[in-house]
Amino acid sequence: MIDSRAIIDPSAVLASDVEVGPFSIIGAGVQVGAGTVIGPHVVLKGPAVIGKNNRIYQFSSVGESTPDLKYQGEDTRLVIGDNNVIREGVTIHRGTVQDRSETTIGDNNLLMAYVHIGHDSVIGSHCILVNNAALAGHVRVADWAILGGFTLVHQFCQIGKHSFTGMGSVIGKDVPAFVMVTGNPAAAKSINAEGLRRRGYSKDGVAAITKAFKLVYRRGLTVDESVRELKLLAQKFDCVEPLIDSLQTSTRGIVR
Repeated sequence: MIDSRAIIDPSAVLASDVEVGPFSIIGAGVQVGAGTVIGPHVVLKGPAVIGKNNRIYQFSSVGESTPDLKYQGEDTRLVIGDNNVIREGVTIHRGTVQDRSETTIGDNNLLMAYVHIGHDSVIGSHCILVNNAALAGHVRVADWAILGGFTLVHQFCQIGKHSFTGMGSVIGKDVPAFVMVTGNPAAAKSINAEGLRRRGYSKDGVAAITKAFKLVYRRGLTVDESVRELKLLAQKFDCVEPLIDSLQTSTRGIVR
C-alpha cells in the first residue's frame, strides 16, 4: 500500500493501512492515522499529526514551515483531524511560537484545489474552502463556514459559524456567524439562509436569525448595542447565540 518510489523518513509513524502514492515524501516527525490515503507527489513535513480517513491529493504541501520572517526554525507543528479531503495543490503551513505554535484543522473539511492555509490558523469542522481561497496567518474559521473561490482573508480575521463568502471576497475584518458577505472589500449582504436550511434549522430558527441580522446591520446600532438586543432575542431563540459569541469575540471589528 506504500509505493516503492515514495520516500518516508524512518521516524515517521504511519498506521498499517495508510496508502502512499509514488514520489510522495513524508518527513521526520509525521504521524498519519488509519485509513488515510496520500496520493502521488505529496510532501508531508513535521512535526505533524494527521488523523484517520483523510485523503490528500497530488502536489499538496502539508506541514511546511511558514515563510513568516519571524520564524527562525522553532519546533512548531500541524494537527489535522479526521475525514478531511485535501485536493490538488493545497498548501498548509505549521505554526509559529509567536502565536499558538500550531496550525489546526478539524474534521470533515473539504479543501479544494490550491487552497492556502497560513501559519497558526484554526479551521473548525465541516468547512468548505473552494478553489484558491487563501488564509493569511492567525485566521480562525468556525464550523460549517464556506469560503467561495478566490476568497482572501487578512491575518487575525475570524470567520463565524455557518457564514458564507462569495467568490473573490476580500476580507479584512471579522465575519460574524450566519452572515453572507461578498465583494472587495467584503460587505455583509444577508444571512446564509440556504445553508441553514440544509443543516436542519427550522423555519422559526431561520426567521430568528434573519431578525438578528437586521438588528446588527439595519438599525444603525453599535456592536455593543446589538449584543444587548440579541441577548434579549436569545432568551426565546437560543439559535442566535453563535452570532452573539462572534460579535463579542471580534478583535478586528466586523464586516459591514
